Amino acid sequence: MKKLILSSLIMATLCGCSSSDDEKKDMTYPLISDEGITAFPTDCQVYNRGEVIPFNYILSDDTELGAYNIEIHHNFDHHTHSTSAVECERDENKKPVKPWIYNRDFTIPEGTQTYNARLDIDIPTDIDPGDYHFMLRLTDRAGWQQLHSVAIKIR
Repeated sequence: MKKLILSSLIMATLCGCSSSDDEKKDMTYPLISDEGITAFPTDCQVYNRGEVIPFNYILSDDTELGAYNIEIHHNFDHHTHSTSAVECERDENKKPVKPWIYNRDFTIPEGTQTYNARLDIDIPTDIDPGDYHFMLRLTDRAGWQQLHSVAIKIR
């Protein structure tokens, strides 16, 4: 009898996933949107050293958001991240001397499905001017990630 109970308990543990558990699994990517707002930055915008980049996007997920990351790096070699079909006017290729590299993580409050991400990012005055990428990575609580990359210019 003990073997039967133990076997039943092991089987129940191994097969403990019910159909309701499967329905709760997050299987979709989060969304980065500009719907209903003026989003910043967008492709080909020009900023000046010493100014700010006003960041504003709507982040959403059908289940729960997790965190987002903003990365800004030089694009002096004109590489691509292929999230936009827009072609911006580019400066000549050049070697970086003092490029700007910004990389910061932001946590979204637990239980949030829609979040208006707003931030002013100070542009240093002593960086190399030129072509840059502004990249936004959004991750939901389940680990799915969405990437949005725009080309900007800093003078």
